[in-house]
Amino acid sequence: MTDEFKMHMYGFVSTWLPVLWVFAVGACVGSLVNVLVYRLPKGLPVIVPSSRCPKCDTKLTFKENVPILGWLILRGKCKFCKQSISPEYPIIETIVAVLFAGTYLIWYKSVPGQDWFGVHWSAIRPEWAKNEILETWPAFTTLLVLLGSLVAMTLVDLKTYTIPLVLTWVPVGVALVLHPVNALLVDQFGLGYSAGTLGNWIIAIPEPGGWWWVGGCAGVILGLILANVLVATGAIGRSFADYEEWEAKALADEKAKRSEASETEIVADEESCADPKADTPEMWVMYPHARREMVRELAFLAPAAAIGYGGAILVSNLGGAADVPLWLRVLTGVLMGYLIGGAVVWGVRIFGSIVFGKEAMGLGDVHVLAAIGACMGWPDAILTFFAAVVVGLVMAVTGMIFRAKTVRMMAFGPCLAMGAILVLFGKPLIEMGLGELLHRSGPFNLP
Repeated sequence: MTDEFKMHMYGFVSTWLPVLWVFAVGACVGSLVNVLVYRLPKGLPVIVPSSRCPKCDTKLTFKENVPILGWLILRGKCKFCKQSISPEYPIIETIVAVLFAGTYLIWYKSVPGQDWFGVHWSAIRPEWAKNEILETWPAFTTLLVLLGSLVAMTLVDLKTYTIPLVLTWVPVGVALVLHPVNALLVDQFGLGYSAGTLGNWIIAIPEPGGWWWVGGCAGVILGLILANVLVATGAIGRSFADYEEWEAKALADEKAKRSEASETEIVADEESCADPKADTPEMWVMYPHARREMVRELAFLAPAAAIGYGGAILVSNLGGAADVPLWLRVLTGVLMGYLIGGAVVWGVRIFGSIVFGKEAMGLGDVHVLAAIGACMGWPDAILTFFAAVVVGLVMAVTGMIFRAKTVRMMAFGPCLAMGAILVLFGKPLIEMGLGELLHRSGPFNLP
């Protein structure tokens, strides 16, 4: 075996073995996503009981649980009852595995000036990912957790028009821990790159006026905690608390109107009336008291605004001219991303509901963009929102052109997820495009 051949083998193994490992991890996460998508809407526990066939309820063995390969080996049928197994399971596992492996390959293995399939992938990788995975694994892990959560959120939202909040809380919790950990690694060990690269690209850290933002973010979080306590004790009314009662009455009234129709029409409508919610995915749009409920939500946000402002003044005075530690700046950047991301959607929700008199956006969407902001930073959260609007418009227009059978009110959660992925992988290109647009429309270039 020649030295040249050994070098080629070493290069091949060092490049592709980590990619295969990340692919396998992604497939396992995809398997977990399948569990979450099936169990969370039903209110079932995630860990127990162990996986079973949904048809015969037989406990699955290790071989049947192997992601992707298990379905292929079984040829899409249960080993015990021989009933078909939905291909959705291996498809989701493959999608998540490809997302994970592709992210690792582009961010850590692409070489400037080298193209794959005619594309210079290194142009879209983030600045901080030019370092080794061992130096940036906390940030990389955080973004992979976000990707897995976004896939799960999208599937649940498409199926049920709801977003289990636990799917948004997990990436936020991970970001609150791992982003500051990455900052500590940079601060203590250097790791070959500047602190500014970590903070300014992964999450936008507050500077200047760092102590003001530290106090402000901490105050807003304390205000939100207080507001939730006030809601739990009944001091502040929970918004849309009477929605289910109104919906039941509205559906009963609708059914009564239908009963006055001819016998033929009753037979035709009988199937759709069997499940009152089956034919009304947009029932929430018809709720007539949206403006009133926005007043309650503004009352909910009032403690956060007041305590946040007070905290900013207090901490900025206490901190004075002292430098904010890097880990605290990064932690504050995570909180800023969480709060600003959530505020963007919540602001649209409140303003839109007041203007149109109908609930403009769901609170689940608020949590989704807040999670994206915590993991990616507040500038990326804002970009994600506008990207999601574009994605929604494209999907709506495409459905109209091809006369696709789609619901009239499309869930916005999947649009946010796709917008986040577009920003995550295309931010350098988006920045270049916006920079060129601003340059061409500058004050010296106006017609």
